[in-house]
Amino acid sequence: MILPAAAGNQAFADESFHEAEVGGYYILAAVIFEVATHDPARLAMHELRGRRNAYKLHWNEMTSQEKHNAAKIVAELEGFHIVVVGTPVPRRRQERARALCLGKLVPELHSYGIDRLLMEGRSRALNERDVTTVRGARYELPKGAVFEIEHLPGSSEALLWAADIVAGAVRSSKEGSDNCRELLDARLYQIDLAIDC
Repeated sequence: MILPAAAGNQAFADESFHEAEVGGYYILAAVIFEVATHDPARLAMHELRGRRNAYKLHWNEMTSQEKHNAAKIVAELEGFHIVVVGTPVPRRRQERARALCLGKLVPELHSYGIDRLLMEGRSRALNERDVTTVRGARYELPKGAVFEIEHLPGSSEALLWAADIVAGAVRSSKEGSDNCRELLDARLYQIDLAIDC
């Protein structure tokens, strides 16, 4: 897989997770699109949302056919996707798992020339936890390297929806349905991270 030459310096990320005494996981997916394709990719996400009475497109609210169509559309866009899958994730350890996955994602993104990560905002306190994690992850980068994280409302950036689709497809694969994940395989790099939550 080759990163698009004109990808710019930013990625868009979203997550999916399952906490369980056995078999829990945390998925953090980052999508990278060529700058020239940002607007067409956004348009594709809005078209997928269609007339839904929702402020954003969300994998968990799609039918099986809609999920397949969404994964196919993301696969057809000129992009590259990095996914960190952390396991195991026991109950009430979601935020710890998120921090570990984000800490792994930052140097990986930086190695591809990305220095800005946009994620859907949550509460102020949880956003601050992400910022603290990214600050810590910067110690893994070359001296003087810059890496920033920005939180946005989910409704304001449709490229976050593409990250949700990638995360959802990987989650579906973990739950035994590989058809959506297989559509994305040519554009997807997955890192499996053994985590101690």
